[in-house]
Amino acid sequence: MSSRSTLSTETPPVAAGARPVVWSIAGSDSGSGAGLQADLKALQAFGVHGCTAVAALTAQNSVAVTRVEPVSAELLDAQLAALAADLLPQAIKTGLLGSVENLHVVCQWVDRLRAQGQPVALVVDPVLGSTTGASFAGDALVQAYLQKLLPRATLVTPNRAEAERLCLRVGQTYEVGQPSVVITGGDDARANGLASDWFSSPQACGWLSLPRVDTPHHHGTGCTFASTVAAALASGYCVADAVVLAKMATTHALRHAYAAGQGAGPVQALPDFAQHADNLPWLQAQPAAQTAFPDLSNPALGVYAVVDSAAWVRRVLAAGIRTVQLRIKDPAEPTLAAQIAESIAIANATPGAQLFINDHWQLALQHGAYGVHLGQEDLDTVDLDALRAAGVRLGLSTHSYWEVARAWALRPSYIACGPIFATQSKDMPWIPQGLDNLRYWAHVLPMPVVGIAGIDASNVADVAATGAASAAVISAITKAGDPEAACKALMQRFERLLL
Repeated sequence: MSSRSTLSTETPPVAAGARPVVWSIAGSDSGSGAGLQADLKALQAFGVHGCTAVAALTAQNSVAVTRVEPVSAELLDAQLAALAADLLPQAIKTGLLGSVENLHVVCQWVDRLRAQGQPVALVVDPVLGSTTGASFAGDALVQAYLQKLLPRATLVTPNRAEAERLCLRVGQTYEVGQPSVVITGGDDARANGLASDWFSSPQACGWLSLPRVDTPHHHGTGCTFASTVAAALASGYCVADAVVLAKMATTHALRHAYAAGQGAGPVQALPDFAQHADNLPWLQAQPAAQTAFPDLSNPALGVYAVVDSAAWVRRVLAAGIRTVQLRIKDPAEPTLAAQIAESIAIANATPGAQLFINDHWQLALQHGAYGVHLGQEDLDTVDLDALRAAGVRLGLSTHSYWEVARAWALRPSYIACGPIFATQSKDMPWIPQGLDNLRYWAHVLPMPVVGIAGIDASNVADVAATGAASAAVISAITKAGDPEAACKALMQRFERLLL
């Protein structure tokens, strides 16, 4: 797994060589399609150690739930006490709790662990009924969820019916002090062939969508989703990244579901879920497919020079580099329009040059730019339809799973991943992604991937070895004593591995 971000402060560190621990507090499914049995499969697929505390026993198969019997609060408390004495969790996932008393036991243990310095993440899958129609929760239990458990939650993962009972609404955005929420939409048959989940968190709000998997076998979908979120949180991912990973894992599990019994068979959680681009959801304001931006004239971008003036554009192109970004951050720079116009003219006169204008997309359109490069914050204001209509190539910066999901929704011409190494070019709220993450994205994304930040002559060959299409370089060129020689050395070292 890859792309951890520094935004996750929910979980304590795990000792080197140890697997994170996740407690699942839920009901046991005698048919082994959902509940604790599905939770353990999903936790194992993610690579964490799953522990179980049985909150309820069920008599069920693939067709019906015939009986539900909560365990006593005393027995649930004893199970959690035994776990706490030896296997402290980084995350807790709840499912079917069975009674108000059991819910109170869970709240007490969450408070106790956190008070002892174990900042455990809590994922609440509010199992209030079964897909076969059985109800697991009366009004008193629903009120206990609202008043006791949800205020302690890191993330709540209801389906549409459960969200309605808990007064959670699609379109409701995150507010400070509230838990993050993802309202899963796989059970919504009105979604035009899409499985779209509404997601609201401190990091991101929007729809996570993928084409609906056409299968009658979907038992355990919600358990797989919530357990994967808990596993990701326990492993150090921020909430938004954890939800993207859970969407990927659940989609993959649906693709590998199988028949067992006469009713809906179980989904099958598998450890390779994150290795397939068709499992990567798109994160956007509305659940709809997008028109792709044009392909690059040359997808083998190579060394990608990031410079701050037309003079530098001319200089690096003359040195042989063919991918350049003009990055003038100050919108009040008096020569901005002239620098952009001159840079475009220089690139147009250079065979094979691909020039991207950073941020200033209006001026790029006005002067007929080949390409535009945008950060995540620019997506809130840019006119993407105008860029598409003009045939402009688009590159997008990303730093994590959810940012890649947001970029992927737009089908850009390339995606930049970074920071690959620590950098002094600007303050970053992300830890360096490193070569392993770059290798991962270069393998998964079916488009050119650019590694950026902290790249110089000492490591550019390592970047090329990941399979990335390009290495973006700033100070290793612009601060070099001999920039032309630096350009040639960088190109030679990057391209040597491609020969």
